[in-house]
Amino acid sequence: MTEQSKRMNVFERYLTLWVALCMVTGVVLGKAFPGLVAALRGLEFGSGSQINIPIAVLIWLMIYPMMLKIDFASIARVGKKPKGLFITLFVNWLVKPFSMAFFGWLFFKHLFLPLIGPEMASQYIAGVIILAAAPCTAMVFVWSYLADGDPAYTLVQVSVNDLVMLVAFAPIVKFLVSGASGLEVPFRVLLYSVLIFVVIPLAAGSVSRSWLIARRGVEWFTERFVAFFHPVTVLALLATLVFIFAFQAENITTRWFHVLLIAVPILIQVYFNSSLTYALMKLFKVEYAVAAPGALIGASNFFELAVATAIALYGAGSGAALATVVGVLVEVPVMLSVCRVCIATKHWFDHAPLAQKGVAHV
Repeated sequence: MTEQSKRMNVFERYLTLWVALCMVTGVVLGKAFPGLVAALRGLEFGSGSQINIPIAVLIWLMIYPMMLKIDFASIARVGKKPKGLFITLFVNWLVKPFSMAFFGWLFFKHLFLPLIGPEMASQYIAGVIILAAAPCTAMVFVWSYLADGDPAYTLVQVSVNDLVMLVAFAPIVKFLVSGASGLEVPFRVLLYSVLIFVVIPLAAGSVSRSWLIARRGVEWFTERFVAFFHPVTVLALLATLVFIFAFQAENITTRWFHVLLIAVPILIQVYFNSSLTYALMKLFKVEYAVAAPGALIGASNFFELAVATAIALYGAGSGAALATVVGVLVEVPVMLSVCRVCIATKHWFDHAPLAQKGVAHV
């Protein structure tokens, strides 16, 4: 996909490499400086809260810029093309978390159980469920751009998913994790995670967007203010991964084979949901510019929220946190492969002329 690769910046093109480097750096730091890492891991918002201060700040720096891009006024225009949004919501909230719970239960509680043991099996199931219950990331804008999707409709799909996440994420995680893994899920901690990592940055982003556009205009807001956060977001992501892998150093060095095992159900679930979304879009005669982003959203996860929630619930060194991090490792090659399939099958759809491209990258 040469043409697409040229459209991506260095970070986006080699994200898997940067994540791998952060993994190595974090593990080395965790093994070389265990005292320092333990001290950093102990910095929490209150005793026993499990919400690590350094990671929370870094995740906020990743999520706030994404929330700046959300234009809730565009949601009112979705009535012109409702089918694509309904299919996306159906797969993301009525299929994706439940299919991941099934695949996690099948692989970790049965097929891989002799290799990982019952305790880690429960942790990994919890992690992959949390990952699947948090759909969409700002990276979807990049994937939609590469697949010739409609940027305005992609924005609507992401915006509506974030609104649904406010009320659906916590109860779905509570229900599925308790049922599939048997682990206790403190609902209060889940609500805190949604409040800290979704509600507050969403409100801050919305207020900032409205106020700054009113004072400085859309062009300045997009090209100056939002663009300023791009390198900040990148550095925050990489720093977060270094911290997480440092906290996970012992797990990774003693259970490196588990990382490969965790990737199996995640990959199966991602391709299952993206294929289902794409097929439903075709079945209901949705145009390609809407169908492609729908398939991509079905394949992606809001891993910033997933990682933060797993850490808040079970700790930065838990198997659940490790499972959410594996999702980051596999996301980029998986999403690029979904982009390739969409482009190759574009002729299957009768689509209207695409909206002019111009979505800012993450």
